[in-house]
Amino acid sequence: MLDLRRLQILREFSVRGTIAATAMALGYTPSAISQQLSALERETGVALLDRTPRGAELTDAGRLLVVHAEEILALVEATESILAEQADVALGVVKVTAFPTAAVAFAPLLAPSLRRYGEMQLVLRQTLLSSGTEKVRSREVDIALVDDWTGQHPGRGVDSGLRHVHLLRDPLVLAVPRGHRLADPDEPVVLERLLGESWIVAPEGERSRYGTDLLLAEVGGLPSAAWEFEGLGTVLSLVSRGIGIAAVPALAMVGAPAGLVHRTLPGRVPARHVYAVLRPASLRRPAVQVTLRALREAAGTVASELSDLTDRPS
Repeated sequence: MLDLRRLQILREFSVRGTIAATAMALGYTPSAISQQLSALERETGVALLDRTPRGAELTDAGRLLVVHAEEILALVEATESILAEQADVALGVVKVTAFPTAAVAFAPLLAPSLRRYGEMQLVLRQTLLSSGTEKVRSREVDIALVDDWTGQHPGRGVDSGLRHVHLLRDPLVLAVPRGHRLADPDEPVVLERLLGESWIVAPEGERSRYGTDLLLAEVGGLPSAAWEFEGLGTVLSLVSRGIGIAAVPALAMVGAPAGLVHRTLPGRVPARHVYAVLRPASLRRPAVQVTLRALREAAGTVASELSDLTDRPS
């Protein structure tokens, strides 16, 4: 009998490429992962990994088993979901992963909404923006909150097998220190006049940087002297201390540090769209259904807050 957990580890290894990366992704030690894969080889009676001093890679038999593992794991989840649907009770653990600003904004709204379901448990973890979808696909989590700056629905191509539920639109706003001249709501925000300011931005490659680059492209691009710091929390902390200014998604202003003033940006403002991503089979679980419903309700509240943030004079 093949062990389902070991099949999941093998599938994860096929994605990550190394035992060390697989261990980090699943929260095990490399030694434990190696032992589990060796046990799976004993169960199957064939070599699944070609091990060398420089690492390991899947054998032909390993690649074949990965294909079938995908089918087996999907069938098991579908069966569990059907049985849970028959019970018609929201129970069990629902794992959600969210990028940091979404976690801060949604968590206080989800907890009261789901507390009345005494037989289910919500586990909400923060993760990097780029890894949420992969965690859903590998069945590490049930739902991931992800963002998209392209304006195109992400549920196509490689992600076509997943369900994408649109939650909200999140436009950029300008964050300035409380003592800055632009903290005065009567001072107009003109992009051309901001190029001489000290800008604080995310490093190239981070998704929030895309919005800033898009915003300033029409006025010659980001000043070469811009300071780069990883994480919107760090960026806003520096702005609050008077180090510079930043263009950030409005969602980042929810729970932002004191000492900040936001201003609505002029013209056609870049925005990201936030989606809940999940596997279609998991939607048959009542616990996943009520969690998705709670996410949609929370998104409505957050969207209203963002509308107030970006519509009122500031």
